[in-house]
Amino acid sequence: MPPTATETPLVPEARGTRTAPGTTITGLRTRATRSLRRAAPALFAYAAVRTFVLLVFGVWSHKEGHGIWPALAADWDSKWYLGIADHGYEHTLGTRHDANNLAFFPLYPYLVKAVAAVTPGSRATVGLVLAAVSSLPAAWGIFAVGDRLHGRRVGVLLTFLWACFPVGIVQWMGYTESLFTAFVAWSLYAVLTGRWVWAGTLAALSGLTRPTGIALAAAVGLCGLLTLRRRFSWRVLTGVLLAPLGWLAYVGWVGLRLGRWDGYFAVQRLWANELDGGIETLRHFRGLLAYDSTPELFLVIVTATLLASVVLYAFSLWDRQPLPLLIFTGVLLAIVLGSGGVYFSRARFLAPGFPLLLPIALVMARASRRFLLLGVAGAVLGAAYCGGYMILVWPSAP
Repeated sequence: MPPTATETPLVPEARGTRTAPGTTITGLRTRATRSLRRAAPALFAYAAVRTFVLLVFGVWSHKEGHGIWPALAADWDSKWYLGIADHGYEHTLGTRHDANNLAFFPLYPYLVKAVAAVTPGSRATVGLVLAAVSSLPAAWGIFAVGDRLHGRRVGVLLTFLWACFPVGIVQWMGYTESLFTAFVAWSLYAVLTGRWVWAGTLAALSGLTRPTGIALAAAVGLCGLLTLRRRFSWRVLTGVLLAPLGWLAYVGWVGLRLGRWDGYFAVQRLWANELDGGIETLRHFRGLLAYDSTPELFLVIVTATLLASVVLYAFSLWDRQPLPLLIFTGVLLAIVLGSGGVYFSRARFLAPGFPLLLPIALVMARASRRFLLLGVAGAVLGAAYCGGYMILVWPSAP
């Protein structure tokens, strides 16, 4: 259910929005029902794309002799989250590279543990279901942002494009991308509509889900401070103070657990994941684009996604997107491109950056029917192929 409140928004009321019928339980239920009905085409488009991709993946994996469930629910990062749910976190830093589970944030694995304790099935199954279910409020929130800014048609197209993200198959894997994107989308929507306590709360939850939650905290915090300069509000101040708490709480807890103030960053160094100003990213760009005559297809997809994201951010600036969206995607890009960690996961790290797709959604919304159909078909087929290739052909983590 989307957050509710009646505070002053940062942006003018956009077409496609409706006046809240009130803040009673009945009013909230009515508003949520109307919002869901309005988002229904976007949710249908999202579910249709992901189902088609899953069917293609199922046929492909059957021909290759692979099982669907292990690949989606219990491999790569999913193993780390399930290990945390089963055994908890490490107590020491150690010296082994890529081996300390304190690098993974706690909300998703502990949700898996809590839900699995009261439901049948394994924790791996619960993790997969939790990710898939989380993708629906994420898609709803993405639609809500696009609908508020540019109307229903753009909202549907924005949701569709997120479903077709080249590595979008992780949205229905035992990963954190769907849960994190749900927090991001509704927090940004809450900022756009002036619901500051909700915005801060959801940002805090995102900070317990992924390290890039700090990008959302920056968006909520900076926009809140700008609002406070114009007029003071306890709700705005509360949202600003709440926003970074999840990220700070986990980073601080890791420091206490390891007995050193930089404990979390020491763990990241063991994973070779430090900010280096983009040196490692540029090295990969140069190697793949200038020297490697036979680059791996998946690395080409990752590189194309990163470069396209930079171009789309430039268009987002040109289109003067609302400041909360620009801050979030800007900080997210800076973290992903400026990190020295593993290269092949960079495209996945950008999956929550759905505002970067707004320029494409706007172009598609104004396109002719023929061009739109070609674009839709190409996006769906590309998503299906990239998803299957990433899991079944690419030999490393997505």
